[in-house]
Amino acid sequence: MIERMEVARAAVEAAMSASASASANAGGRARADYADARVNRQQQEELSVRNGKVGQAQADEHFGLGVRVRHGGCFGFAAAPLESGEELATAELLAERAVDAARHLSLAVVEPAILAGSEGHRGEYATPVEIDPFAVPLSERAAFLREAEATMEGREETVVREASCSLRREEQWQASSEGAAIHQVLVRTGAGLSSTAAANGQVETRSYPASFGGNYKSAGWEHVLSMDLAGHGERVRDEAVELCSAEPCPPGERTLILGASQLMLQIHESVGHPNELDRVFGHEVDLAGSSFATTDKLGSFRYGSDLVNLVADSTLPGGLDTRGFDDECVPSGSWHVVRDGVFSGYHTSREWAGRIGEERSRGTARAQGWYDPPIIRITNLSLMPGSWSFDDLLADTEDGAVFADTVKMWSIDQRRLNFQFTCEVGREVRGGKLGRLLRSPTYQGTTPAFWASCDAICDEDHWDLWGVPNCGKGNPMQVAEMSHGAAPARFRGVTFVDAGL
Repeated sequence: MIERMEVARAAVEAAMSASASASANAGGRARADYADARVNRQQQEELSVRNGKVGQAQADEHFGLGVRVRHGGCFGFAAAPLESGEELATAELLAERAVDAARHLSLAVVEPAILAGSEGHRGEYATPVEIDPFAVPLSERAAFLREAEATMEGREETVVREASCSLRREEQWQASSEGAAIHQVLVRTGAGLSSTAAANGQVETRSYPASFGGNYKSAGWEHVLSMDLAGHGERVRDEAVELCSAEPCPPGERTLILGASQLMLQIHESVGHPNELDRVFGHEVDLAGSSFATTDKLGSFRYGSDLVNLVADSTLPGGLDTRGFDDECVPSGSWHVVRDGVFSGYHTSREWAGRIGEERSRGTARAQGWYDPPIIRITNLSLMPGSWSFDDLLADTEDGAVFADTVKMWSIDQRRLNFQFTCEVGREVRGGKLGRLLRSPTYQGTTPAFWASCDAICDEDHWDLWGVPNCGKGNPMQVAEMSHGAAPARFRGVTFVDAGL
């Protein structure tokens, strides 16, 4: 069997050679000054138990090679699956296709692509794993989920009970014309449960530990076990039933305390996406929009209150984008996106960093798989913890405030400025404690005003990482994964609306 790194190196060499030949045939005009290649193998397994039966059982595997070359100030890309015995021939063919694509696209170049500096990094990285999730027998995983799902039985109002788990493993070999040689093995697991009840003309769902499949981390099966799904089944079931007879959250302006899993999505949508630099320059306008966080705001714009510190970190233990290197062979790192409330940094790639005068990429270029070129993606982005205990925060908050958590639905405009979120559950604050349940709390606002209203954040004892396994971006669409760390936080003067739910 051909070594995977040898295939990646062969593709890079073939790309540079093909470009030189193309340049000679064109009378010595521009030739390639950079090429990289990624051999990538991905495995993903999804399993769920729904109302006592298997709901989903799916296993996917992808293996292939992607080659990227810069020729004439323009990138060309080509990709194909790899078959045993044909790896080197495929590498040569893709190299020629990538060069050919770049040559033709270069005729339309307005501003040549300039790569920010990097070296030919060499290294290995592997996600720390205690229990290999793919080594856990399917029967054991199914029994684990059935046990968790069964704890939600016992109420006639319950119409759907579901427990699920998700496993993903990605192994990649990267090489570049700068001499990079990188091997990484990235593993993540996720699991969760949900219960849906129907009563009193209402249908309500409660989830644990978060909606849309639970929580995900870069870790092994030990992460799934640590969440104790079965220990939370009865509470989730009963809350779904109780919400069917709960009063809707009333409209008006009041204090909001957001739970950490809801803050995860708030960070993702109102901080992460508007700070992807390619989006700022208009490269998402045709699909998902642009950004209000324009480059003139960098270093001076008031993004939030002095308490708000948002840190991007692709080295963070447990993060879904925790790795050694991005897909442009740039080492992982960390930086403030917002420091003491001031907008301080973007997510960048080697292609885009120079647009704002930065000499190096932040290392946030990733591709969904071998079949896509890398684009800027949100990395692990977290709201740093404050100093409050949750009990003290409640005790310091006036009656009538609302605690809300676990996203139900949301909407945000094309510039990531105006938003509305609806949560699965709310509770009224009364007497310094959490009181009655409120159905479908729905709040809205504008990004800078919302973060400026933050006046308290709970401490590190309440802080956790929340995984996003399904972030879509790009055209054609690519899906990426990342995490957002958060602890419950308080926001003043937030507008609640009647969502009619």
